Amino acid sequence: MTSHPNRLGRRELILATACLLTTLSPAAKAANAALPAPESLADELAKALKMGQPLVVMVSLEGCPFCHVARNHYLDPLRRQEGVPVFQIDMRSTVAVRDFKRMAVTHDQLARAWGVKVAPTVLFFGSGGKEVAGRLEGGYIPDFYGAYLDQRMQQARAAVKS
Repeated sequence: MTSHPNRLGRRELILATACLLTTLSPAAKAANAALPAPESLADELAKALKMGQPLVVMVSLEGCPFCHVARNHYLDPLRRQEGVPVFQIDMRSTVAVRDFKRMAVTHDQLARAWGVKVAPTVLFFGSGGKEVAGRLEGGYIPDFYGAYLDQRMQQARAAVKS
């Protein structure tokens, strides 16, 4: 199979997109960070459970083009249109957050404690900070991402309500 000399391969396209996203203006970067970061996972989980919802947390990586798509096209609309509590943790950030036991940790420490190695990874938490649906890892299948997210949300909501 021959490749057109002026056409980028998948790997080059991903790298070019990542480079573009890391050089965006401050206004564009602000639009890129559409999901709030939690101050306390325990408090946000309590609010979510009171509403009969799971707490949804996306572990992201700054400049990740797949994170951008998952955040802006799927998770932020879920938060804004359906009122689902969705938050974001940056897997390399040293920003402090309180975990489910109200202990101060960094976003980076949380991502490592959860064993997250791929960005984006979306986690669904229920009572006691336990995961109540399968993780949604990666974002390389945009045609099916919405269906996979819907499936996980349905599973997580059922677990929270039982």
